[in-house]
Amino acid sequence: MKYSISIDQKQFEVEVGAISGGIAQVSVNGAPYDVHVEKQGGLIAAAPVAQAAPRPVTVPVKAQPKAPAASSSAGSITAPIPGLILEITVSVGDTVKSGQVVVVMEAMKMENRLITTVDGKVKEIRIQKGGQVATGDVIMIIG
Repeated sequence: MKYSISIDQKQFEVEVGAISGGIAQVSVNGAPYDVHVEKQGGLIAAAPVAQAAPRPVTVPVKAQPKAPAASSSAGSITAPIPGLILEITVSVGDTVKSGQVVVVMEAMKMENRLITTVDGKVKEIRIQKGGQVATGDVIMIIG
């Protein structure tokens, strides 16, 4: 989900990606962050893991649908929601680092950047630019 927020009269574009194992993938003005999350009174309290932020951020997050068992592998990039693949930023054989944007998809008229959570090589890409994906579809395998 993308949010436009203002802190001390400064605008920020915040995109909340996949949440898994208490870690959320978040992009702030295009810079990727991994943040720890914990539930507090119906909201998710987020604190930075990889890079320091001026203060913790609280963002309401909807429950993510459970992905099929085949896509639960740590090296699988799966579609968090149904959408259209706008761009695949890597190719088979490319080396990727955790936090790197590997796919850009459109869902609900918003661009969503899918970020890898593992380091490795792109082993397989299962969809092409312009392809439609459903929630939980495996887009690529990184190993």
